[in-house]
Amino acid sequence: MSHARVLGIAGLVVFAAAAVAYAQTTVTPVPDAAPVETSPLEPAAPEHATWGDAQNGQTLAGTCAACHGLDGNSEIPMYPRLAGQSERYTAHQLALFKSGERNDGMAAVMKPFADMLSAQDAHDLGAYFATQKSGAGVADDTLVTSGPYADKKFYEIGEKLFRGGDPARGIPACMACHGPAGSGNPGPAYPHVGGQHADYAKQRLELYRAGTTSRTDPRLFNIMASIAKPLTDEEIGSLASYMQGLHPTADDIGVDPKAVAMAPAPVAAADSAEAPGAEANADASADGSAPETAPEAAPEPTTEAPATEATPATDAKPDDSQD
Repeated sequence: MSHARVLGIAGLVVFAAAAVAYAQTTVTPVPDAAPVETSPLEPAAPEHATWGDAQNGQTLAGTCAACHGLDGNSEIPMYPRLAGQSERYTAHQLALFKSGERNDGMAAVMKPFADMLSAQDAHDLGAYFATQKSGAGVADDTLVTSGPYADKKFYEIGEKLFRGGDPARGIPACMACHGPAGSGNPGPAYPHVGGQHADYAKQRLELYRAGTTSRTDPRLFNIMASIAKPLTDEEIGSLASYMQGLHPTADDIGVDPKAVAMAPAPVAAADSAEAPGAEANADASADGSAPETAPEAAPEPTTEAPATEATPATDAKPDDSQD
């Protein structure tokens, strides 16, 4: 090879090496990034809401209809009935879904819907569902053939616990908080459970029995967790069945609206015949204290059955001996 060709090749190699070195040392400026968004370290102030607007809640409830029914009476056992539920309870549960504190069951489905709602929207929805009448199902009256509850109808196991609890195990009666017909207590926001789907109620009781929650304020959860902890699977299933059969009309059985309307007005007592202690009551009223009243006479016994005892509907067949 001639010297000229060697020198030419050597020159090309040197040029290529110089080009690579230059490319590696050339700085290409990076475009300015968008400013970093910062968030305050303190939590955001809680949303404030007033009592709900049922009319606006009815409009919002259209989104809930696919799962819970337009009037809050779900036809799908895995989705709870919302009809008849108190405003405070519904709004509270929606807030728990939105914050992620309630993350069990169908929470993954509920959260996107709850995220779209303001605190006022949640109260409006609660106000609407509170005006709706809850439906109910049928309690299971199958005869239990074995175990500690043998020879009882299945729902009767839950009925005993619901109405009387089990003092030996420290289980209070469910009706103490949820009412004889399962109508709930809107004050402390104890939920309406009468007529609730047995599948849903069973799932909730099992979650309470497990005793695990991520709520920042677990006081209400812990109440239910302590009650559900000693319950067996059979007792939970029976309780759920009994509550499903509770009808809201049970409190109205035996009441004749016409008889109430035509009842005579009470006769006013004569001015001269003052009850004993009337003078003392007047003095008590003058100083602002509550007056004491004489005990009322006990009403005469009637032959009608009490109207306040809720009895679950069952699928029992009529007696063959009755035509």
